[in-house]
Amino acid sequence: MAVVRWVVLLIITGTLGSPAMAQTSADWPTFGGAAGGGQYSAIDQIKGSNVDRLEVAWTYRSGDMAWHEVTPIHANNTLYYCTPMNRVIALDPVTGVERWRFDPHKDEGGEGLIEQPRQVVRCRSVAYWEATEPQPGVPCERRVFKADINGNVYAIDADTGKSCKDFGAAKGHPGYASHWDYEGNGIGPRHTTSGPLVIDDLVVAAVGVEDSPVDASDGFVRAFDVRTGELRWEFNPIPPEHVHDTGAANVWSGLSADLERGLVFLPTTSPSSDFYGATRKFDIPFATATVALSAKTGEPVWHYQIVHHDLYDYDLPGHPLLVSISKDGQTREVAIQQTKQGFVFVFDRDDGAPVFPIEERPVPKSDIAGEETSATQPFPVLPEPFTRTTLNRDDLFGMTFMGRSWCRDRFDELRYEGMFTPPSEQGTLHFPGFGGGGNWGGAAFDPESNLLIIKSMTVGTQHWLIPNPGGAITPMPDEDSAAVPGSVYRSGDGDPLPGTPYSSLTRVFEAPTGVPCTPPPWGTLTAIDMDSGKIRWQRPFGRTKRYGMTFPESWGSAIIGGPIVTGGGLIFMAASMDKKFRALDVNSGKELWQAELPYAGMAVPMTYMAAGKQYVVIAAGGNRRTFTEEGDAIVAFALKEKGH
Repeated sequence: MAVVRWVVLLIITGTLGSPAMAQTSADWPTFGGAAGGGQYSAIDQIKGSNVDRLEVAWTYRSGDMAWHEVTPIHANNTLYYCTPMNRVIALDPVTGVERWRFDPHKDEGGEGLIEQPRQVVRCRSVAYWEATEPQPGVPCERRVFKADINGNVYAIDADTGKSCKDFGAAKGHPGYASHWDYEGNGIGPRHTTSGPLVIDDLVVAAVGVEDSPVDASDGFVRAFDVRTGELRWEFNPIPPEHVHDTGAANVWSGLSADLERGLVFLPTTSPSSDFYGATRKFDIPFATATVALSAKTGEPVWHYQIVHHDLYDYDLPGHPLLVSISKDGQTREVAIQQTKQGFVFVFDRDDGAPVFPIEERPVPKSDIAGEETSATQPFPVLPEPFTRTTLNRDDLFGMTFMGRSWCRDRFDELRYEGMFTPPSEQGTLHFPGFGGGGNWGGAAFDPESNLLIIKSMTVGTQHWLIPNPGGAITPMPDEDSAAVPGSVYRSGDGDPLPGTPYSSLTRVFEAPTGVPCTPPPWGTLTAIDMDSGKIRWQRPFGRTKRYGMTFPESWGSAIIGGPIVTGGGLIFMAASMDKKFRALDVNSGKELWQAELPYAGMAVPMTYMAAGKQYVVIAAGGNRRTFTEEGDAIVAFALKEKGH
């Protein structure tokens, strides 16, 4: 069985004959473990019978004390990862000792490639490439690619950490390519929060944008030559005749690729303005859609729109998982798309045909003047939703009678007619909220059990469209406002909505005490049988710590990050507020092991083999969105030797 697992991993990762991924089955060369992003490794040294012997092998501290959402990669006998301070660090995979660090900024002794100020921002992964036949002693025959908040994509010598100055030289900035060298068709930033993706001799990088202005920059995805940085192709999800009528529809979460078919898969977002669509009544078929592009040309091969005329900020929060499932006695090569709504869509990888039935069902109409909501939205009949998808007044939660009464009163004030209730001036309850349901990092597939392992964060959000004639910035109501009571927080980049007659105000659906009104568990982990589409098991995940209290385990935790699955039949996941890293049995969901981390590990872990040992690694740096302490740790675990 172990031999079968190794062969399965070689096939999944495309390591048989792909120069871009000329790695061994002991590696984890991309964010999702393979180009297809299945978040699976066939390595099986650690298993249920010995997982209790796992201990910390080493801990590395970068000094960059900020939230970490990064998954390191293992390639070239080295661990590579990026920090929230725009650095890339290479570590010895056995000892955790730093080999080199790359810094493009002029301050603090960096390479001096750019003058943009250093910002604290999430970086989720880097990408790796090597030449088909690397020449000894020749620089940059192996490269690490890193994208940043300023719209740059850096090429770094994987052996030395030095800048590859041939990359981008033709554009006058040796060492990096820049999205700013090309048209953006709108206003606002062009940044990248998803890691770049290497396929053949191309590095593919997505543009992240601000999606509140009507004329936001378009959500381009661009492919650059891995050696020169020259643009090979670009894909724009916005119809060419409407590039100044809307924007966004970008990719912020992640990319995946089918090396055999030569396809790049995109999970796109809502178009702009994200909560107001009266200015974009035309079709935007590639927005909030799963899109398969030709890796050679960037032309769309197929697409499926998950949300029509998206007014709900139901961005697709994770890359499609390109895996082979067992369905009706056959092996089906599919793309699995998770959503914030708690749905799983499964498509045939060749043509995008649904593998499980999908129904178009009627949804509520908008009461905003000029707004025309889609009459229907797609609902998959199967697989079963992996999170609660509706709320009832009687189900609302409160730690006290007063807290529950407050939640019920607020529920009565808000417009709520199911998950596709449009934004309103009255105030709308979004559930699942636009934070998910499903979210970034949230799914892994186990080919041995045919199970999809997927996490959910189940907390609703409140949303108001506040009249703002002329688009001027209007002060938002504060927490003492009679119009919008409660602990208001500004919606940041969604406030105001430039080019619309509204500003946007959002809040978590929680009582004044800060406890969610939605019934627990607030975080779950679920296993779905991909043959039947039925849930095999579901359990609360993590424990919430707030106000000096640790809430019951059955309530779960807010979750940022997600799971991986290994050939040892184990799920590894941190992602919760309680600083725990856990291993669970993939077939039952039973917790088999846990360890305390220095900070909450709100990232996706990874695993690899080095010097005969299997290591499991997690970035532990907390996350400001869950009120957890921020830190700088990369922690590696391995089996303790017997007798020690």
